[in-house]
Amino acid sequence: MKTLLRVGTSSRTRGSHSRELADFFQQKWLGANPGNEIVLRDLIKDPIPHIGEATIAGYYTPKDEHDETLKSATALSDQLIDELRSADALLISTPMYNFSVPSALKAYIDQIVRIGHTFGFDQEKGFYGLVEGKRAFVVTAIGAVYAGTLAELNFLEPYLKTLLGFLGITEIEVVSLEGTTTDTSALVRSKQAAMEKIETLLANGA
Repeated sequence: MKTLLRVGTSSRTRGSHSRELADFFQQKWLGANPGNEIVLRDLIKDPIPHIGEATIAGYYTPKDEHDETLKSATALSDQLIDELRSADALLISTPMYNFSVPSALKAYIDQIVRIGHTFGFDQEKGFYGLVEGKRAFVVTAIGAVYAGTLAELNFLEPYLKTLLGFLGITEIEVVSLEGTTTDTSALVRSKQAAMEKIETLLANGA
């Protein structure tokens, strides 16, 4: 049995294109992997707090030196990292907000990107990821059509691919919807292409 960790980030709980496409992905993933498990982490229904001073201190203090304050400050990070590491595959569904990730997703990222837990560093190798052996899928919904002339303004997808690679995840697939608020015909074409890509990706299991 495999586990898919689904992370939802759209502030819209209804009428969300990224949630709709993630629902389609989940349906197809379960169809290709009968009996498998979905772990849902909805960052809007269950918001993740921003890290604070004590959280950062806890990240850089050896665990055997944590007092109650540091234990409390890093408890959520511990939980989220365990959840990520326990999953076989990761699905992030997210809209683009102001060219990049929603703040809800950034708060989550700041809790899981943690030295000694999801990445490491040494003088010879530099940075290296500790979250290995997983496949990641990123479903994005973008208001305008960025492919082509506006591509340089799309910081969302390159950022997430860089981040996941930094953590050690090398198998990353991005499925994008474009034109969700500006171009109905482009959205129809984009949605059809996105659904076909998902079906192809999951045709033989994932």
